[in-house]
Amino acid sequence: MDIARTSSGKTHRDENFPVASFLIAPRNRAPILAFYEFVRAADDIADHPTLASQEKLDLLDALDAALMGHAEEEAPVARRLRETCRERGLDPQHARDLIVAFKRDVTQLRYRDWDDLIDYCRYSAMPVGRFVCDLHGEDRGRVWAANDALCAALQVINHLQDCGKDYRNLDRVYLPQDSLAAHAASVEMLALEQAPPPLLAAIRELNGKTALLLAKSRPFADLIDDARLAMEVGAIQTLAEHLVARLTVSDPLGDKVHEGKFGFALKGAMGAVGALLRRISRPRRAVSGAVARTRQ
Repeated sequence: MDIARTSSGKTHRDENFPVASFLIAPRNRAPILAFYEFVRAADDIADHPTLASQEKLDLLDALDAALMGHAEEEAPVARRLRETCRERGLDPQHARDLIVAFKRDVTQLRYRDWDDLIDYCRYSAMPVGRFVCDLHGEDRGRVWAANDALCAALQVINHLQDCGKDYRNLDRVYLPQDSLAAHAASVEMLALEQAPPPLLAAIRELNGKTALLLAKSRPFADLIDDARLAMEVGAIQTLAEHLVARLTVSDPLGDKVHEGKFGFALKGAMGAVGALLRRISRPRRAVSGAVARTRQ
């Protein structure tokens, strides 16, 4: 399988939010990067500008088969993740869920409503955080709901920031059709250099729903046992809240919504330190037996 020919050249350093930053314990960075590289390869296939839809679906199926050890040709990114999952006792289903999302990117270009979009996030975003939580031995019952809210919010933020680019380059519109219709906005407005008032109103509405997701995820860092992971989540939560605040006053078609490197680092550091300070000041929580056994 020639994954190299579909590569965009992007790395984890090109993402909008931290991936396996220095806050993560060294022993856990390599597994996260193995997961990221697999997902990056699948994402590049789905977004490839010249591959036909069926070619993309065939390559995604082949990547999935390679992950499970069922492919005739070995894909290095799949082999690395498969070996990582075996060594660390992790479920490869998280990565397979993402394959479902990328196949949906190929076959579904529009979303009916908010629930339809969140169902997409169930496969495109939530498994990323679930994998990281499982890697750290976190209690699924305690952290997954907050994780899912944060991951969905990050995905929608990316959709709002990149709504013009997604439409122009890929003919994908993640903004739900009912939200556009409610504000008398049209898909074709996404091709403009500035968002007209109807489109901006739809974006503001969706941004407000994203803020509610972030309100649900705000306790996430404080629910995590691993201190370094808690700091990473605190940084991501703070960055996401900042971007939602910017989207309340910015036009993603005409304005730069992404934070510069210095501002990104500063706000992330504030979130990480905040999570650490809250952790120091609260009573110590007992680690569950199941989680303790996972870490041994």
